Amino acid sequence: MTKTRQLNGTVLRIERSSIHDGQGLRTVLFLKGCPLRCIWCSTPESQNPVPEKGYAKERCRECGLCVEACPAGALSLDGESGGLQINREKCRGCFACVDKCPSGALKRYGYSMSVEQAVAEVSRDEIFFFHSGGGVTISGGEPLSQARFTAAVLRECKRLGIHTAIETCLFAPWEDVKMALPWLDVLYADIKVMDGALHKKLTGADNTLILENLRRADASPYNIEIIARVPMIPGITDTGENLSETVRFLRQVKKLKDIELLPYHRLGTDTYKHLGREYSLKGLFPPTQERIAERRRFLAKLME
Repeated sequence: MTKTRQLNGTVLRIERSSIHDGQGLRTVLFLKGCPLRCIWCSTPESQNPVPEKGYAKERCRECGLCVEACPAGALSLDGESGGLQINREKCRGCFACVDKCPSGALKRYGYSMSVEQAVAEVSRDEIFFFHSGGGVTISGGEPLSQARFTAAVLRECKRLGIHTAIETCLFAPWEDVKMALPWLDVLYADIKVMDGALHKKLTGADNTLILENLRRADASPYNIEIIARVPMIPGITDTGENLSETVRFLRQVKKLKDIELLPYHRLGTDTYKHLGREYSLKGLFPPTQERIAERRRFLAKLME
């Protein structure tokens, strides 16, 4: 491995043998930190750039070991409603309580990892990449929020002959985007909503920078494939108007290989509870298989 100055990233988790994050079997490195706040986000634990603590009340035995372990006095047992009370303002993020919890009710989201450690973890799966045509995908959160770390991991994986990809919202300074491009085989770009005002309402930022970064990545000298992904949020992003505008814009992208629809799901809703946060789309449910198939046919027709 190329000698680099010690460079650490904050990793949420590593998933192996994924078939949903690129070609073949992928090892997916999920990083912490995202500049957007999409109201449908299924990984709220990835938004904060620093490690944080989650609490699953349904697993708690109310043994009190975590309360005793907390040096900041941020924890207490609630005798009336049951379960643990966390004063997140007092919490120092030492995670002593997580280490003491015997039931896994307390969980740590995020830990520090060096470039060398990350590449070593990815390299463990090289045999699977070889046989399946897979590789590494860096996701998040937003991998470009840790641009130097992401670029360094991609560079070292590329030098080992590992196929590389990132999943990004492209809401980042162009210099950060450009840092990753030389080491990329595939760029998965989220194109959520084409209307800038609606994009800001739904994600916290308009899409001017995102679309400009996609244009510049497309015009770059690097031989990358671009795959656009549109989250299929019922009645919000899956409308005929939004899909038509999305395809109209993406027709200009010369390196575009495909456009994918990602159906909305509710798999992350429990995590909001574990983080003590409200999920804003409580009344929204995943689209039916019939609706998914119909929207995909509609998209395919637009792309003809």
